Parts: sequence; C-alpha cells; structure tokens
Amino acid sequence: MSDLAVYDMDRTVTRRATYTPFLIHCAVRRAPWRLLLLPLVLLSMIAYATRLIDRAKLKEINHQLLLGHVHPRDLKPLVDSFADRQAATNIRPGARKAIARDRAEGRRVVLATASYRLYAEALAERLGFDDVIATGSVVGLDDRVHAKIAGENCYGPAKMRMIADWVEKSGLTGAHGHVRFYSDHVSDQPAFEWADEPVAVNPHGKLRRLAEQRGWAVEDWG
Repeated sequence: MSDLAVYDMDRTVTRRATYTPFLIHCAVRRAPWRLLLLPLVLLSMIAYATRLIDRAKLKEINHQLLLGHVHPRDLKPLVDSFADRQAATNIRPGARKAIARDRAEGRRVVLATASYRLYAEALAERLGFDDVIATGSVVGLDDRVHAKIAGENCYGPAKMRMIADWVEKSGLTGAHGHVRFYSDHVSDQPAFEWADEPVAVNPHGKLRRLAEQRGWAVEDWG
C-alpha cells in the first residue's frame, strides 16, 4: 500500500504562475513576431475576466497566438530551457523541503496541475516527482502539438476527476494509503476534501478562511 502526496503546481510549488511565461518564453525563442499578438492575449484575458470565455478556451486562444502548432522535436529545447529556468528561480523553498520529506517518508509524490503536461512533466522531473496529472494537448495528424486541449482542463472539479482516473489507471483504487494534498487555491476544494491530510499552502483569502473553518493545516512555503 502506497501513501500519496499530491501537489498543485502554480503558486503552490512555484512562486508565480507559469503558463503565460511559458508561452512568452517560446515566442521569444521561436517566433518573436508573435509578441506583436500580445494585445490579443490581453483581450482574451479580459474576455475571461468578464466570463465571455472559460479558462480552457483562454488557454487554447493564448496557445494559438503565442505558440501555434509545433512539432515535439522543436518544442523540446524550449520546454527544457523553460523548465531549467523555473527550477532555478521559481520554486518555493518550502516546496523543496516538503517534496524531500514526502519522498523520505516513502510516499508516491504526484504533481496535479492545470498547467500543460507538455512542460509540467519536465519541471516535475527536475523536482523529483514520480507522476504527473496535467492538462493534455491534442497532437494532430501532422504530428504537431495543437492549441486544442485533449480531454478536460485539469482545474477545479475536473482536477479531482483526473486524479481519480489516475488512481484507477495506476491500480491504486482501494490500495493506496494515506493521502496528503497541497494547494494554494480554493478551486482545489474537491481534492482537499478527498485527501486525508489537506494542507493549504500560502493560501489566498477564500482558501485561508475555508481552511480555518475545516481545521486544515496552513503552511507558508516562502
């Protein structure tokens, strides 16, 4: 029986969000002309803020604008250089300590993030995670990564569904032990409630209040 430690990524393991910085990183190195489309990125963010589009559509639009369709061989050096930079500059010190502690306790350490698997997996490898649950990307008949999300955006209730699916596919249904779950955001409430040991990390106001009401642990990871 394997105990689990499941981590959100953006603003939990990392200090700052990673998705838009990843797309800008790719645009600068692969097609700098795409930076001229940043005003359209801003418009898409306004559309999301005013609920004209959902979070998944926002991701797809920004992916199309700043990255487009790209072959995995051309994407890999961009992913590697981005993951190296994030590992060096954007990881909370407390996250590194927690990962080391969970691994020392013999836990299976899992990253569950709304960020795209195409770069979250590379960062997870650098940080010592065993498994990654993340938003997938459609690969077309042209063998290129497209802006379309494959399946669900791994966020909120969808993240919990994807965690449950991973548990089943990993043969852990009814066979895993104690579950520790870390996140900074109230959108992960379904996963917090599923876990045996919910830990609110550097929580924003809504999550801090919920954690106080439910008696969940609150930690500052710096």
